[in-house]
Amino acid sequence: MFKVFDYLCPDGHLNEHFVKDSTLTVNCKNCGRPAQRQLAMPRSVLEPFSGDFAGATLKWAKHHENKAKSD
Repeated sequence: MFKVFDYLCPDGHLNEHFVKDSTLTVNCKNCGRPAQRQLAMPRSVLEPFSGDFAGATLKWAKHHENKAKSD
């Protein structure tokens, strides 16, 4: 499966590449030097249903209220 990953070369160029999961090194798009895959920050989503995350709960309620008005 192909995915998009960030790669950083020794010269500091950061580029995205569409590669297979197992690809750890690619050539830099700017200088051609070997670039290493970088760890990406995971995306987290706070669940709004328990009420533990007040901001997420308020955002969810507002979104559904607006959606109900537009229907």
